[in-house]
Amino acid sequence: MGERFVVDNSIVMSWCFKDESNPYADSVLDRLAESSALVPSHWPLEVVNVLLVAERKKRLKQTDGERFLSLLTQLPIIIEGEFPATMMKDLFSLGRAHELSSYDACYLELAIRKSLPLATLDRELRKAARSVNVPLFPES
Repeated sequence: MGERFVVDNSIVMSWCFKDESNPYADSVLDRLAESSALVPSHWPLEVVNVLLVAERKKRLKQTDGERFLSLLTQLPIIIEGEFPATMMKDLFSLGRAHELSSYDACYLELAIRKSLPLATLDRELRKAARSVNVPLFPES
């Protein structure tokens, strides 16, 4: 198995929607053939929420959402366990310092804590990662 990395929901959801497909996200998906990715414990909630909203807005058919979830569970994506309440202060500080949502701060915190590169399409999260010396995946 190759190098592990942290992947955020902006990458994962681009795999679901054709109009969000892009070479960077596709390369991250290709790397999962030989690597594994970590995500924070809230990630399943983010995925499900995006799919539900997409269904409600008629952007996604029910069967397509179910198929995507089925395919997603076959990928080597490891959900990091619960986080201790003591991490809230760290997440709050990261979010404040880099103007990130709490969700995005979780991805950055996980990459920092595990010393792993971060795969994201989010401009602010990429900027924050660079500022704290978290490498972007794949190295660009």
